[in-house]
Formats: sequence, structure tokens, C-alpha cells
Amino acid sequence: MAKVLISAKLDASGPELLRAFDGIEVEEIAPLNGAELVDKLQGCTGLIVRSESKITADIINQCPDLKVIGRAGTGYDNIDAKAAAEKGIAVLIAPGGNTVTTAEHTLALMFALARHVPQANRKLVNGEWDRGYKGVELTGKTLGVVGLGNIGAVVAERAHGLHMKVIGYDPVVNTERARELGVELLPLDDVVKQADFITVHTPMLPETKHIIGKQAFENCKPGMRLINCARGGLVDEAALLEALNSGKVAGAALDVYEKEPPEKGSPLVNHPKVVCTPHLGASTIDAQVKVAEIICSNVGNFLTGKDFVGRVN
Repeated sequence: MAKVLISAKLDASGPELLRAFDGIEVEEIAPLNGAELVDKLQGCTGLIVRSESKITADIINQCPDLKVIGRAGTGYDNIDAKAAAEKGIAVLIAPGGNTVTTAEHTLALMFALARHVPQANRKLVNGEWDRGYKGVELTGKTLGVVGLGNIGAVVAERAHGLHMKVIGYDPVVNTERARELGVELLPLDDVVKQADFITVHTPMLPETKHIIGKQAFENCKPGMRLINCARGGLVDEAALLEALNSGKVAGAALDVYEKEPPEKGSPLVNHPKVVCTPHLGASTIDAQVKVAEIICSNVGNFLTGKDFVGRVN
């Protein structure tokens, strides 16, 4: 009998699918970390988490029965996939589960940023009738997409429908794939220099940390607007704040942060040119059902010797 611990709040449809597999016992708990999680994992062959549980090498080394770790989402920077691989433990994600949802949130933030929607709403709620906000149209503007994976590709596709010119940077995407997406593939420096809006969609890796940083803000087109619904560490927040204060960057829309949640009173979160949401990129009813069902099915298939997808190590 295999046992899978779900240290996360998943849509009920996912665990229901997992319980339908012969020979698999499922236990659902609130997200745990550290010694408490290690204790619960004794005797477990599978683990499913979201972002709340941090699966470190120390945890992995103390769980000898573990064979598979599933992440209900597409990012897995909260899991030490290398340490898992060294122990022969597979790390699986839910490919495509939150792709459309995150792409749509990116577009929602881009619209809100272009038209000062939250700022104007806040004033009106407070009884102020301020028609002085001057936004910009998206039509005819150049969108720079940094990272043309699943989510970046959907953003690019939708942007064409808004009659935007789309340029992009991705070191692992070839010109043929970029052509299929209708994206002009350019070096990162050229994307930064030409884009009116930049949206970031790369994974969080050592080589992508602060991929949009001080140099990018120095080289960008005056009045550029930035959107980040991927990972907080991709943008150098100190450099962004400086660029906002200098006027070089006209605004930013952020769903993710270098530290989550950000410090209370954060000058970036409270900046008048910044639109913020609390990591809601994957937060739709539709996406929560999809990621729960995809990861639970894959973990079940892995443990029962059937075909599965989404292994990252």
C-alpha cells in the first residue's frame, strides 16, 4: 500500500482522483514545514504540496520512503529538485494547469497599469472625483515578453488580439517557434530598449535572478511599464523603486515579490505608480481544479507504474 501525504489545500476533485487508484492511501493536512512535515512523512511514498511547504534537502534526506513529490502548479522553486534526484525521488509539476489563468492575470494587470484603474477606484471610493488620470492605449504599443514558455506564449498570443507588436527574449526558444508565436526574437538588451511594456515569464533560477535589474532600467525606453506575475526574484525591487522615483519607469504591476508577503509599509507596494496583487496569478476556480486534478493523476500514475507527465528532475 502506497501512502500519499497532501500538505496543501487542493480542490477536492484532485484527492478524489488519487483515492480512486488501487493501493493508494491519501492523507490531507494543512501545509506543514520543517520537523512537523518530516514527522508526518514517515512511511509516505508520495507528497503533494503547493508553495507553502518548503521541501529542502534536509527534509528529503529524512524521508527514506519517499518516491515522488508533486507540486500543484508549474513553479517548483520551493522544492530542492536536485537533492530529490540524488535520492531517486521524482519531482512532478502540473504542466498547463495554471497557464491561461496566469496569462490572463498578466493582461488584467497590464490594463490596470495602463489606465490607473486601482488608483482611480481608490480615490472615488474615498469620495474624490478625480478625472486627471491620463493613461495610455495598448493598441500600437510594443510588448516585450521575457520568457516564451507556456505562459509567455499565451500572453503573446493574446497581445496580438490587442493589436500590440510583440517582441521577446528566451535563450531556449528558436526562431521557428518564435515565428509560430508571431514574436520577433531579440537579445534581452534589445527587448528592453524597444518595449513600451515588459512582462516577465521565466522560471526562477540562479541565472535569471534580477534578470530585470539596474542595467535593464538604465537601458529601457523612458516611460516603460513593467508587469511581473512570475517570480519576485526576477525583478530587482530596489532598482525598480529607484527607476520609478526617477521617472524613467512610468509604472509597474506586481503579483509576486522578493519577500512574500512584503514588509508592511513597503515603499514599492505603496508607491503611487505601482499596481499590486497578493500572488493571485493562479487563483481562479478553473486553475485550482486543473492543477489539483493534473498533479493527483500524475502522482497516482507514477506510483502505479502508468504513464505520467511533468517530471522536472
